[in-house]
Amino acid sequence: MSQFYSPNFDSNPDSPFARDADNKLVRRSFWLDMGDRSIVMALTQGIGAHLSNDQKRAHLADIRREHLIDDICVQEILPPEN
Repeated sequence: MSQFYSPNFDSNPDSPFARDADNKLVRRSFWLDMGDRSIVMALTQGIGAHLSNDQKRAHLADIRREHLIDDICVQEILPPEN
């Protein structure tokens, strides 16, 4: 099962990442009304910048924007082993 980001409702009660008891996105229209460029900006420089790549991938799959994964998720390059 995908691991979605769980916002802190004490500091941000109106989080667009909020989910109900069935793990369904509460503010789905917030995301669906956005264009691709806006979602890229929101998840790289805005409200979702702090999410892990796994959380971003799960969120993008949930809102059916998997085609943006390469634009949003930063490739982690590991140094060569000596």
